[in-house]
Amino acid sequence: MRKWVCVVFLLFVALPCCAENYLLNGGQASELHYTMVQEIVPAIGTKKLIVSYVVPQTFTSPSYNQFVEDFRVTFSVPPYATKKRTDRRGNQVVEATWDVPRVPISLTISLKAVNKTTLQPLETDASFPPTPLPDDVKPYLSATRLAPSDNPQIIRMAKLLTSSAMTQFDAVQQILAWVVDHMSYVLKPKSYSAIYSIRSGLGNCQNYSHVAAALMRAVGIPVRIVNGVTLGEPYHVGVRGGRFTMRMAQGRHSWIEVYFPDLGWVPFDPQQMQLFVSNRFIRVEIGLDNEETAADGTIMWTRYRGTRGMPQFRESIDVAFVSDEVNLSAERQAYGPRKLLFSPPVEAFYTEVAFEHAEAVPPVVPAEELKAYTYDESVMLGNLEFPRGVDFVETRGPAEETEDGTMVMQKNFLVETSEYVTTQGKKYAQTFILEDPLRLEEVGLALHKFGGEGQVWVELFEDDGSGKPGERLVASEILGLDNIPFSPGYDWVDFSFAPETVTVSPGRYWIALGYTGSPVVNWFFTYGKPVGPSDGTRYNTLFDETWSSSLTYEFNYRIVGKKGRK
Repeated sequence: MRKWVCVVFLLFVALPCCAENYLLNGGQASELHYTMVQEIVPAIGTKKLIVSYVVPQTFTSPSYNQFVEDFRVTFSVPPYATKKRTDRRGNQVVEATWDVPRVPISLTISLKAVNKTTLQPLETDASFPPTPLPDDVKPYLSATRLAPSDNPQIIRMAKLLTSSAMTQFDAVQQILAWVVDHMSYVLKPKSYSAIYSIRSGLGNCQNYSHVAAALMRAVGIPVRIVNGVTLGEPYHVGVRGGRFTMRMAQGRHSWIEVYFPDLGWVPFDPQQMQLFVSNRFIRVEIGLDNEETAADGTIMWTRYRGTRGMPQFRESIDVAFVSDEVNLSAERQAYGPRKLLFSPPVEAFYTEVAFEHAEAVPPVVPAEELKAYTYDESVMLGNLEFPRGVDFVETRGPAEETEDGTMVMQKNFLVETSEYVTTQGKKYAQTFILEDPLRLEEVGLALHKFGGEGQVWVELFEDDGSGKPGERLVASEILGLDNIPFSPGYDWVDFSFAPETVTVSPGRYWIALGYTGSPVVNWFFTYGKPVGPSDGTRYNTLFDETWSSSLTYEFNYRIVGKKGRK
């Protein structure tokens, strides 16, 4: 029997929330001019400096297409030599070499691209596991250190997840659904390996890619890792009663492509996109894992004996959209993961498994009963993990020394994920859920002050019962912008609710940043929804005060107070 499908899986039965699986229709079409500038200041004693980059290629698939033209690289200081090669994965690699560099060097990489994402129904009848496979596809079943598909734990997990799969699509969707729900995004994981992420549930884009690749390869599904760049231009997806605002950070990113015999290579972003990626993705390099896809952006140097200096490096990305057409709508499904997942409609054989919905918000305790509680246990809750104090402009490394003494420093995926939340005409709010009564003392937001003047504060709102901010309960102290320390990165800015006593019942609430004047402040966010519900980050505007726009990420915040007990 053939049915429309996105994601379903038996393990969802016990989860305490409803599905967040959305089928998308429509598309995106953009013409853009892309520029990346790499600036390098050689250290004293540098004998030779080598910078490598990969030439992005035109790529076509059933859902995402990238057409590249007018690729150029210019140097502020001409290199001593330039070597071009094609590696075994088909990447066109260029290495530029400078002998005894003594002055700053900049590389400007530019291109024009027409990127299209088309989200029309896809049809696949590929068997599971897919056979036969072309010879050039078979290498992408290989196990690697970071994606060890031959590891017994990964093999057991992959077989369990796909035990009911009837087709390749069925198997892929069940694995991806598990990855989406099992993992939470962190910018600086302790390891990039699939084993670490399966055990900890944590990782960045590299980890998501390695986990998905390892599990799929373990059951015979070819997967290749893609490295490239995402662009920060937001776009909107219409949903019933409102819209999702989608946005990635502007910087390096890792995702995957899965091979289907009847579709070819199809892109996935295992964080929340199935069978497509947005046209805000610039595809650059492919390989077995992120250790192999390392040519683009790598810096190597040798040093004279007795010198230990490190080069200074800065990388910046700029993009101009010559044209940008977005026409996307989404329809929520009654099945799927509890975290956000977006997919085009797919016609294929699949196993549909229902799961139970449970109440996620605890019942309200009447105000009179709250007075009988004792509030003496300090608590802190929220989306607490973010890279405090990191200067994203200057971050690079670490460097490693090879056996022959060459120093190697590869690109990193540490990107600044933040929203300019004091822009005129918008107000941003983040939800949180209390399981117990709380005497609120302060709310902390992960902020970075860029400048301007004015005042900021935090407001606490009830939920209106439909998953949106309702009546305002109280406001915090007001902080002048001069009272917020300037730092190179993001840090907690705490807003006190003393001396007023604010006691709140269990339930769902919202915090929103208020401001006057012209402050320039960014609020850090985490990809996905590591703590709260999928509709828990919203904004309103002068033209729409109904909070109907949801963001697909979650701001970093902390709630501090005393928990009540009887």
